[in-house]
Amino acid sequence: MYRAPIKDLTFVLNDLIGDAALGGCARFADYSAELGASILEEAGKFAEEVLVPLYRAGDTQGARWTPEGVVSTPGFKAAYQAFADGGWNQLASDPEFGGQGMPRLLGTAVVELWAGANLAFKLCPMLTQGAIEALDLCGTPDQKQRFLPKMVSGEWTGTMVLTEPQAGSDLGQIRTRAAPAGDHYRLFGQKIFITWGEHDFTPNIIHMVLARIDGAPAGTRGISLFIVPKFLVGEGGAIGARNDVQCLSIEHKLGIHASPTCVMQFGAGAGAEGYLVGEPGRGLEYMFVMMNAARLSVGLEGYAVAERAYQQAAQWARTRVQGRPPVAATEGPAPIIHHPDVKRMLLTIKANTEAMRALAIYAASQLDIAAAHADEGRRAAAQARGDLLIPVVKAWSTEGGIESASLGIQVHGGMGYIEETGAAQAYRDVRITAIYEGTTGIQANDLLGRKIGRDRGAAMAALLADVAHELEAIVEGDPAVQAAKRGALEGVAELAQATKSLLGLLGNAQDRALAVAVPYLKLTGTVLGGWLHAKSAAIAARKLAAGSADADFLRGKLATARFYAEHILPSAEALARVVQGGGAAVAEVDATLI
Repeated sequence: MYRAPIKDLTFVLNDLIGDAALGGCARFADYSAELGASILEEAGKFAEEVLVPLYRAGDTQGARWTPEGVVSTPGFKAAYQAFADGGWNQLASDPEFGGQGMPRLLGTAVVELWAGANLAFKLCPMLTQGAIEALDLCGTPDQKQRFLPKMVSGEWTGTMVLTEPQAGSDLGQIRTRAAPAGDHYRLFGQKIFITWGEHDFTPNIIHMVLARIDGAPAGTRGISLFIVPKFLVGEGGAIGARNDVQCLSIEHKLGIHASPTCVMQFGAGAGAEGYLVGEPGRGLEYMFVMMNAARLSVGLEGYAVAERAYQQAAQWARTRVQGRPPVAATEGPAPIIHHPDVKRMLLTIKANTEAMRALAIYAASQLDIAAAHADEGRRAAAQARGDLLIPVVKAWSTEGGIESASLGIQVHGGMGYIEETGAAQAYRDVRITAIYEGTTGIQANDLLGRKIGRDRGAAMAALLADVAHELEAIVEGDPAVQAAKRGALEGVAELAQATKSLLGLLGNAQDRALAVAVPYLKLTGTVLGGWLHAKSAAIAARKLAAGSADADFLRGKLATARFYAEHILPSAEALARVVQGGGAAVAEVDATLI
């Protein structure tokens, strides 16, 4: 049974980051630690009481498609209605369109609860939020007024419609065409892998579709973005006739069975009516607004499922009696949580989850500052840092989620491989997260090429300087704090040297640099996780010294920080060695030999 990790989330929000981080952001003046705690508490109740009961049933029954193109998922429609009625879809949206205007860092914490409780359900509002952000930034005043209020309220949902059978990550190969038709366009084409592209939750679905206007140039420069509603929308948001949009089928997947992954046909007849967003040819640029929001949200899916896997594995380990550990309180068999290797596996999941959670919420706080701080220089610096961290959060956290879910199965032993225990579902569900919204390799290429290469490492250098300064300021006392600080500082030095090495390769041996892009991304995540664990340990030690009543929780923070420093951070040295010397071993191999 999943329990919302409210205490851990509150620690990150209020102690590790603190609401003072949003000082200078007038837009968030009403936000406070007390308000955040209240919202988290209610979100936890909704996750546990409404979403958790549908988790297993959604997996075993799955989404259902009919030849008429109707898609339903047992129990999910009522849950979604409760979600919308509760105002959860409005949390971080613009108050101008009915949103509550809460900061992204709180929204990130809340969305973790949806993902941990029921990942398949969480995907629908995630995509709606991405569509809202793209329209809010790039849409016309009429488009915003026509579509945003009902999308923000949750009365309508939204999708991202990119992929085609011949165009996966290479969106320049898109063939869906848009023919001008007066004040709108008619779209013709087929799209695949459209998450929640059809459902019975709401009376309308607003598709954000990439297509090529007739006569546009080939490649990415010819791609535009269109609003294509399932039902046409009149003045004041009135729903009109059915548009020429149909779900042809849904995919049969490894996991997230309750989330329909649709094959969508646009324009089987006269063409699907669509409305151009922004300028022609800038569709991919606008779609990246949605994708950036989605990449942060997918990253949190990784550690949200890791949290679920940890809770389930720990509970199993506390009750499963097998063998006698080397040191046992009683004679005979004991719960397996006393076995050293089981403790190691659980600590690995726990320490990685806490590191990934802290980094994602920190990245979200940077995006808040970038959007709302009064000082232009602070906004620019925060935007650069947020952009730098997005691919790390997305890829490092999802890879970590997969590893954690796999370890969760391992803790269960043979019973973990049996579906009835439920351990396998977490692994099956989380496996997709490292693939969609850009694979781990694509995120690593983005980190290296667009983020490190474009500014010659300036944003990374600024981040590492701040990290080193914060680490040096930590007062050592508790042995766990000392170990965490020492390990994190060593990691920072290794990451700085690896970055310098890669910058040299980008200029004259780009293939060798890209060959170690994924190890570099993992190095970055691992080192930043060490920094945040060291800060957490220092905070926990201070609170314990001050006589905090929550001593067990704080001692747990110290234990996980020490474990991370001594078991996980040492991998940074190996990753740095790969980054600095391993590129040629890939780049120089003839592809015919593989």
